[in-house]
Parts: sequence; structure tokens; C-alpha cells
Amino acid sequence: MNEIGLELKSTRETSGVSLEEASTDLKIKTIILENIEDGNIGCFKDIFVLKEYIANYAKYLGLDAEKVINEFNEYLFEYTSRIPIKDIEKEIEKIKKKEVGEKIVSPYTIPPTRLNRLQKIVMIIVLSALILFVTIWSIKQIAINSPITTIAIETK
Repeated sequence: MNEIGLELKSTRETSGVSLEEASTDLKIKTIILENIEDGNIGCFKDIFVLKEYIANYAKYLGLDAEKVINEFNEYLFEYTSRIPIKDIEKEIEKIKKKEVGEKIVSPYTIPPTRLNRLQKIVMIIVLSALILFVTIWSIKQIAINSPITTIAIETK
């Protein structure tokens, strides 16, 4: 990556373009261009975004962007092929554990909780008692306001 950065930097300096001018023209922050020229790929979270920056920077400087990206791909292949498989597997396991342990769920997509047996029985008893109360109360109201009970109350 250092060779790619040095090539970009020397081309920029040879053409007389300042880092700030390139940053303004490309609409890329100056620090990003500095990191590319210094070969600091650790500063970038996304390799695909870095590739896009490098390609745009190479085109801007008049270099063959495809050739520069191919060099970058070769560098990435060499860099990633040096990582031991065991380390890769460990990282994959960490990611899997993290995904399982830290699920973020929207309150709108939380699956409904199932009621256990005791909760169902209590709910049935409460609903039955409520229905019984309403039924007795309505019968009592009907009986008090009925014409027969009204006559019986008046005759007393």
C-alpha cells in the first residue's frame, strides 16, 4: 500500500497540485487523502469505500485507475493471506457470539409473548367474574325499573 500511496503522492506533487486543492476538487477530506498517500489503510473501516477513494484520486491525477486498483487488490490479497486461519475462525466466532448476545429488536417487531398456563387461568377467572358481575348488575337494574316492581313498590 505504501507504493501506491507514494505513487499517488509523487504524481500529485509532480503535477503541482496541493493536497488541499485535490481535496476540494474531489470533495474528499484532506485527512483521507493524507492517509491514502501514507498507506494507512487501518484508518478506513470499509475497504470498498477506500477503493473508491483510490480510484477517484488516481483518475484525478491522470493515472490508470484500473491499474492502481489492481495493485491495491494484490496488496489486499497478500495482506489477508498472511492472517492465520485460526485467527480468522476466532474472529468469526466472536462476531457470531456478539450477534447472538446483542440482538437489537424494534418494539414494533417484538414477537408477542405467550402466556403461561397460570396466567391464562387467572385471566379466565377474572373475565368470568367480571361477566357474572355485569350480568347480575344488569338483571338487578332491569328488575328495579320493570313495571311490575314499580307497581309493587307503589302499592306498599
